Amino acid sequence: MAEATQTAQHGNKAHSHGGYASAAEVPLQTRSERVRSTNVADFAPISAREEQWRYLSASKLNGLDSDVLEEFAADITAKHPENVVTSWVGAEHPLFGAAGLPEDRTSAAAWGSAAAAYLVTIPSDSEPNTEVRLGFDSHDLTPSASHVIIEAKAHSQAVVIIDHKGDATLAENVEIVVGDEAQLTVVSIQDWNAGSVHTSAQFAKLGRNAKLKHISISLGGDVVRISPSAAFAAPGGDVELLGVYFADSDQHLENRLFVDHSEPNCKSRVTYKGALQGDGAHTVWVGDVLIRAAAEGTDTYELNRNLLLTEGCRADSVPNLEIETGQIQGAGHASASGRFDD
Repeated sequence: MAEATQTAQHGNKAHSHGGYASAAEVPLQTRSERVRSTNVADFAPISAREEQWRYLSASKLNGLDSDVLEEFAADITAKHPENVVTSWVGAEHPLFGAAGLPEDRTSAAAWGSAAAAYLVTIPSDSEPNTEVRLGFDSHDLTPSASHVIIEAKAHSQAVVIIDHKGDATLAENVEIVVGDEAQLTVVSIQDWNAGSVHTSAQFAKLGRNAKLKHISISLGGDVVRISPSAAFAAPGGDVELLGVYFADSDQHLENRLFVDHSEPNCKSRVTYKGALQGDGAHTVWVGDVLIRAAAEGTDTYELNRNLLLTEGCRADSVPNLEIETGQIQGAGHASASGRFDD
């Protein structure tokens, strides 16, 4: 498999509500400086000193931080209209890597370990009510890797639902390519059995005047870490990232989002809400938004709310906003975590 590496640099400092205990411990790294690579060797072993793994230790990943993983062996079931095409494609396919590249070790390990991707193609003449359901129903805790690509052709309209259930130790990459003027909704449901571990990097690339609604629902599994990202390939794009999660005793549910505004006149909205109960329940929400110098006319806002239902649980919420141009429509964020009053 061909290897690709990309590193973006810029000189501005980040505005962040997070950070390390000591400035000397780890140098400040802005979001666009993060390494992007399909080669797992480009990523250091997972450590709490790295911001990406600040809240989750390698010991809880049950082997997903290994250099090589088994390819996901369970069947992927698909229900869809006849005009929707599904197929397996290799790394030589032009859509492999079209939406984004791994930014962490488990995503890179999955990229190199999954020799083929399950491709879903939504045709341009799709009906507005087109629905595709992908089922991941696993009963194997062997550390494994999977790759899914969703392509919505120009002017198409569809809803794609990815339903994860059963038992798994899974590192996953999902690529979402939204063509010009297309409207796509992607729903990712994580309802694993207890004992499961799941990391999923979900990359989206939007064309001119394209619209994407991405919904993440995390309920089951011992450890679930979902990392949706959205980037714009042309002006006029509109992305809405929505999420809901419920953590019970000793569950770790983590959501790390990134919206990269690099084109003018694009819009993004991020709204994630969660609840926690029981000793050891832990949720993490990190929302990164970057407005590059070329992204004039950007309109963005992100919000996170957490409801702590009992003692003994913890919610970490970290919104980060980097702005490189003042010629924008608006940019803001809000975060709150609390309990019902007595």
